[in-house]
Amino acid sequence: MPPTSARVTAVDTYDIRFPTSRELDGSDAMNPDPDYSAAYVVLRTDAGDGHEGHGFTFTIGRGNEVQVAAIEALRGQLLGRPVDGLCADPGTLYRDLTGDSQLRWLGPEKGVMHMAIGAVVNAAWDLAAKRARKPLWRFLADAEPEWIVRQVDFRHLTDALTPEEALDLLRRGREGARARRGRLVERGYPAYTTSPGWLGYDDDKLTRLAARAVADGFRQIKLKVGADLEDDVRRCRLARAAVGPGVRLAVDANQRWEVDEAIRWTRALAGSGLYWIEEPTSPDDILGHAAIRRAVAPVKVATGEHAHNRIVFKQLLQAGAVDIVQLDAARVGGVNENLAVLLLAARFGVPVCPHAGGVGLCELVQHLAMFDYLAVSGTTEDRVIEYVDHLHDHFLDPVVIKDGHYTAPTAPGFSAAMRPESIARYTYPDGTYWATQDDKERTA
Repeated sequence: MPPTSARVTAVDTYDIRFPTSRELDGSDAMNPDPDYSAAYVVLRTDAGDGHEGHGFTFTIGRGNEVQVAAIEALRGQLLGRPVDGLCADPGTLYRDLTGDSQLRWLGPEKGVMHMAIGAVVNAAWDLAAKRARKPLWRFLADAEPEWIVRQVDFRHLTDALTPEEALDLLRRGREGARARRGRLVERGYPAYTTSPGWLGYDDDKLTRLAARAVADGFRQIKLKVGADLEDDVRRCRLARAAVGPGVRLAVDANQRWEVDEAIRWTRALAGSGLYWIEEPTSPDDILGHAAIRRAVAPVKVATGEHAHNRIVFKQLLQAGAVDIVQLDAARVGGVNENLAVLLLAARFGVPVCPHAGGVGLCELVQHLAMFDYLAVSGTTEDRVIEYVDHLHDHFLDPVVIKDGHYTAPTAPGFSAAMRPESIARYTYPDGTYWATQDDKERTA
């Protein structure tokens, strides 16, 4: 594409909330009544090609307006930025935003401000992939290893991963990529589903959805646990009976337990043949996760969806605290930081099984896992992407699941663009849905 003088001309934000708490979709022991929400951003330009960059970060209701305000605080760093430079090197934007000497104080590189950076950075990658006329997974997989390495911030990582080691991983990762791409396009990427397992579902709904998941081709399901041990033992037995012995069963405590409690609870549930225990304790407790992992083996320990940044992932891996890395497409600083996480996991030989669900997380994270398969790890063995069957109809390029696999997206971009009618209906508090609710419903 020939160079232009086009620049970013607008940064539009939206507070979008879906009333998922009404049906207890998304309910777990720590978050019993979430309203799945997105702090959503659109980068508009004067390029004349019609392309926009769409991005968001995921929240669960109240406080989404705070997340939107954090994105708006970045507007001054974006307006007027040359489009060609932004798309040629998104890493420059990432470093400019994480390096802002005043906004950085609010983290550094963690929490609401860092999630805002992730939303904006993801929007930039969406724009870059659209202008390249490629889905993001292919845009990344086609890139030269040297360019990918330049997208990664190696500050505070070099005791675990150096740029030279990352480059070697990427060069070796390209071997056999052509054949893997053919298999990906033909078969897709393995998925598991959490849809049967929300804590608010009754036994009939759990068993019905678990059996349906197996019929739909899923070879792993996940249940939420952590509210009541006796009830969790019973629910796990019901799920195992519904799916049979050949399907993996994972459970997720959503950070509910103390370390000793996590060990005791996991051992009690292990009789149902658990594959992993997810977020058994505080996501910040590296040593706690390591202690749990030692005590509950062969049940695997999985975590990462609430890890603040690449440094936390580095420590989890260095401490031998995880068997499964669960990156999130929107919690850390966007694609750039998730590239670091994928490379760290490859360096330590730990599989990545991304967190998804939420609002649009399935749409985003599929691209990162597919890039990992094609250009980093080179395998889908013991690797699955989470899938939750709701809210996909609000996206212009929703995920497609076929026989328990994510179908490789073909539309250019990061699959992040929401339907205009969904934005108009669910923008809070004045969208057409929320405007019809009484004050109690609007603040529930």
